[in-house]
Amino acid sequence: MDSVPSSAGFDRFGLRPTVLKAVIDLGYEIPTPIQEQCIPHLMEGKDLLGQAQTGTGKTAAFALPILSGVDLKQRDPQILVLAPTRELALQVAEAFQSYAHGMKGFHVLPLYGGTGMSTQLRQLSRGAHVIVGTPGRVMDHLRRGTLSLKGLKTLVLDEADEMLNMGFVDDIEWIFEQAPESRQVALFSATMPKSIRNVAQKYLKDPIEIKVACKTETVTTIEQLHCVVTPFHKMDALTRVLEVETPDAMIVFVRTKTATVEVAEKLEAHGFSAEALHGDMNQTMRERTVARLKSGKLDIVVATDVAARGLDVERVTHVVNYDIPYDPEAYVHRIGRTGRAGRKGKALLFVSPRERHLLKSIERATRQKIAPMSLPSADDLGEHRIDQFMQLLRDTVVNQDLDFYYRLISRVENEQEMSPIDIAAALTFLSQRERPFVVKEIKSPAPTKNQPDSRSNSRSEPRQRREKKEYGKSEQGGEDITRIRYRIEVGRQHGATPREIVGAIANEAGVEGKHIGYIGIGDDHSTVDLPEGMPKEVEKHLQKVIVCGQPLRMSCTGEKAAPPRAHKPKGKKPRLGLKKPVERKHAKKRD
Repeated sequence: MDSVPSSAGFDRFGLRPTVLKAVIDLGYEIPTPIQEQCIPHLMEGKDLLGQAQTGTGKTAAFALPILSGVDLKQRDPQILVLAPTRELALQVAEAFQSYAHGMKGFHVLPLYGGTGMSTQLRQLSRGAHVIVGTPGRVMDHLRRGTLSLKGLKTLVLDEADEMLNMGFVDDIEWIFEQAPESRQVALFSATMPKSIRNVAQKYLKDPIEIKVACKTETVTTIEQLHCVVTPFHKMDALTRVLEVETPDAMIVFVRTKTATVEVAEKLEAHGFSAEALHGDMNQTMRERTVARLKSGKLDIVVATDVAARGLDVERVTHVVNYDIPYDPEAYVHRIGRTGRAGRKGKALLFVSPRERHLLKSIERATRQKIAPMSLPSADDLGEHRIDQFMQLLRDTVVNQDLDFYYRLISRVENEQEMSPIDIAAALTFLSQRERPFVVKEIKSPAPTKNQPDSRSNSRSEPRQRREKKEYGKSEQGGEDITRIRYRIEVGRQHGATPREIVGAIANEAGVEGKHIGYIGIGDDHSTVDLPEGMPKEVEKHLQKVIVCGQPLRMSCTGEKAAPPRAHKPKGKKPRLGLKKPVERKHAKKRD
């Protein structure tokens, strides 16, 4: 391959030589637009306000220039990156480690809630040049005195709008107050609402503003389809697709590391060759799995977005979004794993009835409709299995020496007084016990609350009004989600706060912070209101999640949560986790 001209590559930015070498080793050639515009200003020490979404290369845009100014002899943290979730914090920390692999003695430390403090305390005592953390856990360490920001040079807010949506604004401002006034600040956000502008105006000094449009084009050679299926029937739906589609190789995307293992194990139990691929795997294990997929020794990889980054396997013909991504950009990156080098590919998106709004968001961002797909019916699957069985019989009669078996059947017929058709029927039943020809139908998901059945032909209601009644939204724009109360075995005596509970549930269950309702903190336990219909496997997983050193041991109380009150009590701050749609509702009435 021809070398990239100097004017087009990363070598013109004046990056640290070891950082530049790492970039070249990683295969980076031409900077993305966000990198092109951010790196020079951050190298000069200027504050920066950047509008860019995940997938645009923004992590490298701030990590590369920041690493170029790190003093490896200084023991105290010099860079603090705040991220809204544990998953993003780990992703950013991994990126820093990759870019700094040639910097001898460099240390990056992720800090996040939901895990014990002891390991983090040991790592902090050894020192770290870069801290990547969620606001709550960073605050905990600052208050304990186990983290000091006196040597801080740069503070980065990554996905600032998401942090503010999760209720971290007060935490972020408190952290800013602990940092030296001379620090450099870089704030990145996918959107730029007034709340972000207020933070920027208050804490950034003459910032350079950069806006990069999100590239959401999808490859035209990829056939994109979606299927509405309940969480309880996802595995059944996936196995049906695998049987009828017969892909060469497939990547199945899920949200969590735990789900990669669970889904891979279930696929293995159904007779498919599948393995998990997630961020906790070391490089050797990851390379082994990818090599097996490339060579044809493995057909299905179940992966998280982070683990599949950079995965390029030509034989991948299908991508399944088992869990729909929250970010349209992530969807584009996922389905880009197929249809490589001009080949045709197929991308299937599973959507639960309550996730239709995410489908619409993806369609808006990609500016194209994702066609609906009907899963193979029970009759279709049965006929497909019968066709395969008959073809197997024909091939066996033609290609195998069956003399011994002819004599055996004759013996059974005579000794057991059975007719040949009885023997054939019994053997067919035994051979197909694991894959019966008579298949149960998947139950179609019922229409969600306030959402009419798509089969309805009612004309008594205007179309525009019917379309407004999507799940989770009232006609005034407020929430209309039914929540159920859950008990968790962590409370005030363990040091639990609503912030930590929201963070743990949002990260581990894939529930957006805005959908988590009232949180009541008791002495030895707490209650939390969550949208009804939580899959059993998610509830089972949450029982083991650690908050403040305690397993949540979540259990459903069975009582429906009270809806949010219409007015805020005077003099009281709203509980973290409560949405405030009522204010918007009243605002509309006043208008």
